[in-house]
Amino acid sequence: MTEVSKLFSAVYKGLESLMAENDFKAVFPAGVKSNELPLFSENDKDRIVYEGKKGVVKIERSEKLVNIMFANTLPEEVEDSDFKTLSSTYFDSEAADESDIKYITNEAVDTLTGVFGTKQAVVKKKLPPPVSKTAAKSGTMAYDPNSLANRLCGAYPELKPYYRANIETYDRFLAEEFFDKYGTKVIIDTIRQNDKQKMKKLFNILNSVFDDGTNETQSLICVTILGKMDNDPQLIANASEYMEKFLADPVIAVNKYLASPTGKRAKKKLKNPPLYKPKKKKKNNMLSSLAGM
Repeated sequence: MTEVSKLFSAVYKGLESLMAENDFKAVFPAGVKSNELPLFSENDKDRIVYEGKKGVVKIERSEKLVNIMFANTLPEEVEDSDFKTLSSTYFDSEAADESDIKYITNEAVDTLTGVFGTKQAVVKKKLPPPVSKTAAKSGTMAYDPNSLANRLCGAYPELKPYYRANIETYDRFLAEEFFDKYGTKVIIDTIRQNDKQKMKKLFNILNSVFDDGTNETQSLICVTILGKMDNDPQLIANASEYMEKFLADPVIAVNKYLASPTGKRAKKKLKNPPLYKPKKKKKNNMLSSLAGM
């Protein structure tokens, strides 16, 4: 069984009771039996479709994204333009493991429960969609900080609650806060452990996002994340084995700078910024002269 089949089997099983409770039924492709997986596969896309009185649900894998989509339209009237993407999650079938599959399954259950699952369900704030690989590679868009966080949450499911909380708290994604508090630590731990499979998965993300990322995203990777290696020789050696040259050169330069006396002073200043001193108001010489008359 391929990783894609494993993913959709897990999602289909995970959604079974939720969809039944809400009177949604899976649509089966021609020739597929009712006790088999109702998976449509065409044009390098895979999807499962559910129909019910509340609308139509599509869970679709396209390129390296799994999109959960919902149309609040009767099945016989639905059109492609009716679907709204509720959630997008990075999924690389060549590097995926059980944790990725479990993460996406839970995401599907949580997302759809929030839409129509129970009377007590609270609709969660829609997460901003990541930039697609096609858009980044074609140059029409560049990976932004949110795309970096989204892809890293796929590799580290434990980060997803903090990622969602960040967006729900500030009504937008504050990348520096997310990585400073949560994201950077798990990445540095991975580099320290130096597990081959985990390192390949991590740097597959960092290399590709850096290469096609915005300046802000590149700065996040070089300074906020990999700058926290603190020029440690072992950490640098571990990471260098997996970094492409276009990423390794600035990362090594940043680490050397931050370890220098000038860099240390800069870090200290960032942690302990000087107190704000309002500028003194200049006296109006003409008024002063008049006052003294």
